[in-house]
Amino acid sequence: MKKMKATTWILIGMVLGIVAGYICHNLAPDEAAAKEIAAYFSIITDVFLRLIKMIIAPLVFGTLVSGIAGMKDSSSVGRIGVRALGWFIIASLLSLALGMLFVNVLQVGHALNLPLPALGADTKLNTSGFNLKDFISHVFPSSFVDAMAKNEILQILVFSLFFGFGLASIKGESAKVVTAAVDGLVHVMLKVTDYVMRFAPLGVFASIAAVITVQGFGVLATYAKFLGGFYAGLATLWALLIAIGFIFLRDGIFILLRLLKEPIMLAFSTASSEAAYPKTMEQLEKFGVNNKITGFVLPLGYSFNLDGSMMYQAFAALFVAQAYNIEMSFAQQLTMLLVLMVSSKGMAGVPRGSLVVVAAILPMFHLPEAGILLIIGIDQFLDMGRTATNVIGNGIATSVIAKWEGELDEDAGRKALASNV
Repeated sequence: MKKMKATTWILIGMVLGIVAGYICHNLAPDEAAAKEIAAYFSIITDVFLRLIKMIIAPLVFGTLVSGIAGMKDSSSVGRIGVRALGWFIIASLLSLALGMLFVNVLQVGHALNLPLPALGADTKLNTSGFNLKDFISHVFPSSFVDAMAKNEILQILVFSLFFGFGLASIKGESAKVVTAAVDGLVHVMLKVTDYVMRFAPLGVFASIAAVITVQGFGVLATYAKFLGGFYAGLATLWALLIAIGFIFLRDGIFILLRLLKEPIMLAFSTASSEAAYPKTMEQLEKFGVNNKITGFVLPLGYSFNLDGSMMYQAFAALFVAQAYNIEMSFAQQLTMLLVLMVSSKGMAGVPRGSLVVVAAILPMFHLPEAGILLIIGIDQFLDMGRTATNVIGNGIATSVIAKWEGELDEDAGRKALASNV
């Protein structure tokens, strides 16, 4: 792993996964057999993702508490929080608007020559508990241990904020001991992260192989216009995010993107934001972002700044309307955009969260929830792109906020690249 770059190993894993998946798909006598073969690949993926989930909770807790305890005063925490949330809101609106624009211009729903699911068809997505009341109450943990066990990032974040402020307000030897222990926890977890990430190429290989074994490449041809339109929208969103990042970071944005290459590939190949989280933290540190900024802003971003997922939701919801030939006025689409803006903040930690959000808001606008069935089959391919975009969005957001706060070492990224780290 040290002799060859980690990104190279991950790329090799992706290529081998595509080859293995293609061979297995062609050799499988039927769909059931293909799913059975894919299940064996998925064992490796599940083990890798479990290892990732194992380190997420202590990593978030340790970095966030250490960051708050290390800040000079409580006002700086509030200022950083306001700046972060302001950035997240603007980025979310931009992402939603782009999704709405592309689906209207390309009219991808009208180009899909597939039989439509019955209006009452069961999507098998649990949307009953997805509402504002339950989301708000769910944010606050009833037990920190339970939140850690379930990797509830928002709940861990809330407890960590209280714990960090409590620790920062205490003076004396006991506070120094606890602070040193938390700092030690962070160092240990970063080392554990390094060990876990050595299995990344294997996890990537298995994840890609499982998807291709079941889906093959034929499904990509059927949904070519939908997939092409969505990825064209993501490419435009990438360009906008990079352009905005350039305004604040200048040439540093290109150094940041090179450093984020590995977590982006991890996110794309596994379609898991959690898989990319530890490596994103590590690469932001190499870029020169102070750990206290990363520890505070990045967990917030994972709950409130999912740019790729936001764009997907607008794209998918309006696609369903087009597929069923339901005309929506600009005012209705704008209202949907604002509803998605609010409701999507509860998707962190929800299985197939973006799909669930879309399925939940469709009935609000008299659109058939069954339309989700049209895209469930290719959701993995969509998830790969939107998850990679989330990593880019959060990496840029964290770096820009660090620059605003004067907590960015602008030479660190160049040194990291020069040393071939």
